[in-house]
Formats: sequence, structure tokens, C-alpha cells
Amino acid sequence: GPTFGQKRITLQALDEIDSQIQRYLMIQVVTSALVGVATWLAFLGLGVEHAAVWGAASFVLNFIPYVGSAVVGGAAALMGYVQFSSFEMALAMAAAVVVIHSIEGHLLTPWLTGRASRMNPVAVFVGVLAWGWLLGLPGLFLGVPILVAIKTVCERVGGLHAVAELLGERA
Repeated sequence: GPTFGQKRITLQALDEIDSQIQRYLMIQVVTSALVGVATWLAFLGLGVEHAAVWGAASFVLNFIPYVGSAVVGGAAALMGYVQFSSFEMALAMAAAVVVIHSIEGHLLTPWLTGRASRMNPVAVFVGVLAWGWLLGLPGLFLGVPILVAIKTVCERVGGLHAVAELLGERA
């Protein structure tokens, strides 16, 4: 708007969006690191050679929603069969990856993201799925930042408080 008060409100909204997106990115790094460590420890327990490399691969590929875990799981199953010549070990390695990524992707990350951005974890999960469906892979990456921006704007626009309330932590 043309007035100083309206410009100040816009600047406050942009600053809040910026800080919440920074927190979201930090959560992504921390949860990916946890996935890497958990994968390393699980594979170490299973007796897999080069378990630390698998942990590093899980850390890096965890930044790619859904696809990264599928790649790690498929590669782990293949390498489990190659190393142990056993379908049971191949399935055990793939199952370990699936369990670790499922706990992180469906429980830990939505909960932490909801807490950091003061958003409802269910809204975060559904929003990421919806934006992924609408925009494909870019939507999976941008889903939470888009939701944060929508919520922040809706908190400041009079007629949209209901949407902010829906996305908020008490929805």
C-alpha cells in the first residue's frame, strides 16, 4: 500500500517468511543428518561393508523428497544381495532404509516443521503432498515455503484469518 504503515506490515511479513524458511531449511539439514547417522548405524549393525558411505548417501539423497529414499532403498537391496548373496539380507537392508525414511518423512520432519513454523503438522504433510501433486518434484521442494508464505500473508489480511487459523498450530 501507499502508506508507511502498510509498507511496514509488508516488510514485517517478508521478514517473518524469510526467518521461517531459514528454520525450515535448518530442519531439513538436521533431519537429513539424523537419517544419515541412523542408516550408518543400522547398516553397521547388519554388518554391511562401507556403512558410513551408505549413511552419507542417505544424508545427501534425503534432500530429494520421496525419490531419494527410493533410490537408497533400491540400491541398498541390490548391494545387500551382492555382498551377502542372500535375499533375506537384501530385504533387511531395504527394510531398514524404508523404516528410517518413513519415521523421518512421515513423523519427525512434519512435526519439527510444524513446531518451527507454528503450523499444523497435518497441514504441512497434506500441503507438501498437494504441492507435489500440482507442481511435481519442484512442488515437493517448495511446498512448505509456499505454505509458510500463504499463512503469513493470511495472518495479516483481514478476510483471510480463517485460512491462517486452518494452517496454524491449533487447527
